[in-house]
Amino acid sequence: MDKKTSIDALARAAFEKGSFNGAWLYAENGEIVSKGALGWVDAENTLPMREDSIFEMASVSKMFTATAVMLLVREGKLGLDAEYTEYFPEYPYKGVTLRHLLTHTSGMPDFNVEDLVGPVLDEEKRIPANSEIIRLLREAGEDPACAPGESFSYSDVNYMLLANAVEKVSGMKFEDFMKKRVFEPAGMKDSGIYHTRRDGRPSDRFTRNMVLEDDGSYVPSDVSTLTARYVVGSDGMNGCDYLYTTIFDMLAWDRALREEKVLTREEQNAMYAPMPLLNGEIAGADEDGGGYGFGWGFITEPEMGLVVSHSGGMPGLGTWFERFVDQNRVIIVMNCRDYADVRAFLSFERGLEAIARGKEPEPFRTLEDITIKDPDKSKWESFCGKYEHPEESDFIVDQVWMQDGELYARAIDEDGDEMTFRLYPIGENEFGRKGGMLKLSFGDGCLMFDDYTCKKL
Repeated sequence: MDKKTSIDALARAAFEKGSFNGAWLYAENGEIVSKGALGWVDAENTLPMREDSIFEMASVSKMFTATAVMLLVREGKLGLDAEYTEYFPEYPYKGVTLRHLLTHTSGMPDFNVEDLVGPVLDEEKRIPANSEIIRLLREAGEDPACAPGESFSYSDVNYMLLANAVEKVSGMKFEDFMKKRVFEPAGMKDSGIYHTRRDGRPSDRFTRNMVLEDDGSYVPSDVSTLTARYVVGSDGMNGCDYLYTTIFDMLAWDRALREEKVLTREEQNAMYAPMPLLNGEIAGADEDGGGYGFGWGFITEPEMGLVVSHSGGMPGLGTWFERFVDQNRVIIVMNCRDYADVRAFLSFERGLEAIARGKEPEPFRTLEDITIKDPDKSKWESFCGKYEHPEESDFIVDQVWMQDGELYARAIDEDGDEMTFRLYPIGENEFGRKGGMLKLSFGDGCLMFDDYTCKKL
C-alpha cells in the first residue's frame, strides 16, 4: 500500500464532496508521509488554504493547559491533589482538586458555557475575561452535580479554572506563559493563544470557522445567527480552547514530547494514567478500554500499543491530534467548515486511521452512495407529523413533512437550537441525514432513533 497516495486520495475525495476544508499531516518516525491543504481560508472562497494556515484547535488546547499545570507541579507551585480553593477561596465548590479538574471528575454542574458568558455579551456588550469565570459560576448558583471523583463529565469550565491557576501561581498572563514555557521550547514557531473575535486576526493565514446554514451557504461562525452568541461570548476564555497553530507546529509538538523538550517521559506517563472514580471505574472509559487522563484520551491497543489523542470542535471547526506513542506515528487533521456530508468526512478520517495502523482503508462512501435510488414513496405521507419528545435525549426530532417530493425533518439539539434537514432513504422505512450519522426508522405511528421510540402526536 502506498500510504501517501491513499491518504491524498481520501482527502481529495472528502474535499470534492464538500466535507473537508483544511489541512492534514501524517508522519512516521518524524518523517512526513502525507500532507496537504485543500479549500479556502474564508467563506468567500478568495483566500486559498495553505499548508501553513493557522487553525483554532478548540479542545486540542486542553493537552497544552495540562502541560502548563504539570510544569508548575514540577516546580512545586501547584499540587495535583491540592484543593482548588487553596488558590481561589471564592470558588464555590468544595473538595475539588486540580486532579479532578484535569480529568473532568470535579462533580460541578454541567454548565452550558453560552449561558455563563451570553448575558455579559448581551447586557454589557463585551466579551468576559477568563478571570471572571468564578464570579460567573457563583452567580449561576447551581448545586454540585455529584461529589468530586464520583463521575466523569466533560466540561470546558474545568480547564478555564486551570488556566486561572496557571496565571496566579506563575505571575504571568496565561498567553505569555504558554508561549515562553511550552510553545517556544517545543519549536512551535507559529503557535499562540489568541482571541480573534475580541482582538482580530493577526494575519490572513488565520482560518475562519464556517457554519453551514440551512440554505446551504457557509457563514463565519462569529457572524451566523445560529452560533455567534456562543462563539463571540466565549472568546475571552482560556485553557479550554484558543490555541492557534499549524500542522507543522503540531508535528513539532509530537517530536518535542518524544525528545522530552518540555515534559519528561515520567510526566507524560502521568498524564496518560487512568483516573479511578469512587466506584472503581475509570474516568472517561469507553467500550474499547480507553480513558481520559490529563488533557488526553488514551487507549492501549493490542497491535499498536499506547495511543493518545484529543479532538477539538467548535461551530464550523473540527480538529484531531493522535499520537501512536509506541509506534512513533502521528495524525493531524484540521478542518474549518461544517461537513456537507458527515459520512464523507468519516470516510477520510477512518481511512486515515486504518492506514496509520497498516490496514487498507474501506471504500470511500457518502450518504448519497447508500441512498436508495427511485424509492417507493407511497408511505412517506404517513410519516409526516409531530412526534413526542423523549425526556432524556439530547437530540429531539420534532416534526417531519414532505417538501418538493422529499422528506424533511426539524430537530432540536441539547442547546435548544433548531435545525432542518432532508431525510435520505437508506433502507425500508429507514432514513439518514447528511449532518450526522443518526438513522431514523418509521414504524406504525412512531419514529425510532438511537434507543428511543417516539409516538406520533
